[in-house]
Amino acid sequence: MAAVTQARTVLERFLAGAPRGSWPAEEYAAAQRAQGTTDARVVQFLVITETTK
Repeated sequence: MAAVTQARTVLERFLAGAPRGSWPAEEYAAAQRAQGTTDARVVQFLVITETTK
C-alpha cells in the first residue's frame, strides 16, 4: 500500500487584528471556492489549499 502525501500551499496571509465583524481571510477563501479553482480554507489566518502528491 502506497503512502499518500498531502502538500499545503499558502494562497494568502492575513493579519489577526481585523475590525470587529470583518472576516477577510474567510471572505477570500470563499471567493476562491466560488471560482471553482481550489478548495481553499482558513487555517490560523492563512488561506491554504491541499494537493495530493
